[in-house]
Amino acid sequence: MTRNVDVLILGAGAAGLMCAIEAGRRGRCVVVLDHAAKPAEKIRISGGGRCNFTNLHASPKQFLSVNPDFCVSALKRFSAADFIARVETRGIAYHEKEKGQLFCDGSAREIIEMLLDDVREAGGEVALGVEPGAIVKAGDGFEVETSAGGYRCASLVIATGGKSIPKMGASGFAYQVARQFGVDVVEPRAGLVPFTFHQPLLGAIAELAGVSVEGRATCNGTSFDGGILFTHRGLSGPAVLQVSSFWREGDEVVIDLAHGQDAYAMLRRERVERPKLTLPTALAQLFPKRVAEQVALRAFGEARLADLSDAKLTAIAREIHQWRVAPSGTEGWRTAEVTVGGVATTALSSRTMMASSVPGLYFIGECVDVTGWLGGYNFQWAWSSGWAAGQVA
Repeated sequence: MTRNVDVLILGAGAAGLMCAIEAGRRGRCVVVLDHAAKPAEKIRISGGGRCNFTNLHASPKQFLSVNPDFCVSALKRFSAADFIARVETRGIAYHEKEKGQLFCDGSAREIIEMLLDDVREAGGEVALGVEPGAIVKAGDGFEVETSAGGYRCASLVIATGGKSIPKMGASGFAYQVARQFGVDVVEPRAGLVPFTFHQPLLGAIAELAGVSVEGRATCNGTSFDGGILFTHRGLSGPAVLQVSSFWREGDEVVIDLAHGQDAYAMLRRERVERPKLTLPTALAQLFPKRVAEQVALRAFGEARLADLSDAKLTAIAREIHQWRVAPSGTEGWRTAEVTVGGVATTALSSRTMMASSVPGLYFIGECVDVTGWLGGYNFQWAWSSGWAAGQVA
């Protein structure tokens, strides 16, 4: 038996559920299918279980894409304020953590329940544990085979996400569909992901595993401030995760281990006031003792400040504020929070998310070549792109 629906959405994540709500409110017959046993798993685990559901400062400038203007229309027509209004109407308590990041006071499940209730109230249906199969164009619509039977739909929305976190079922399904219908794909790569290193640098970094500093990471002209965490495999922390989306294999990353401080001025002052102070002890004013000891070891060891010339202090400051490293790679899809790249925006309508060459076929959310910064921006793209498609699908 083949079931006829107006809109078939593959993917019961943030974007797919938002699209279902909007299409259903227009009176469309909507079904959402997902191969997972539970809906919206990325929402559930995000923000330590409290869901960083948007950012007060969300605007097009916080998104990375081959076509940076593509996201403008959707973000303007359904903004962070619009989603916040829905959260407030629902009565979900939330708070701002930092830099405009909004989290539920309680659980991320409150956001999921809100979305599912809205889908049901709009007349939509969510079916879980359903594997999608062959998709063919049939007249003005599509026929989709699934493990639960066939579907015929006028509009097919692909909201299956990117390749990040495969243990949650992430795959390249959206890209397969795009290529099947001749829609270009920007080669996907892991984003918001820790860096890894080879020896001998890895040995020095691993010795500091668990230690973090407040610094700045820069790559290809883009910089982010925030925590930098040393791990057994390399570098992580918010600033590193942010800049990783701009990194390509072979690129150098510049790390400022004491951003906002002046290492040279501090060392000169201490040399005058406490000339017998050792370099590691002086540097411990800037960052944790273990980091101070390693930076000193790379420079002049246990030397007293009195024995260090201005030129040597300049060299030490450069090591602190411009530590240049070349990652060997990243931890990849296993720990990546998002996918950079995806379905090419040049092939889609920025207003509707529909493929220009395939009427009725839509791509929304993470599978599209629009990637936000860390801090709630990627959820906002899911809400905005899902809303946009839901107005017309």
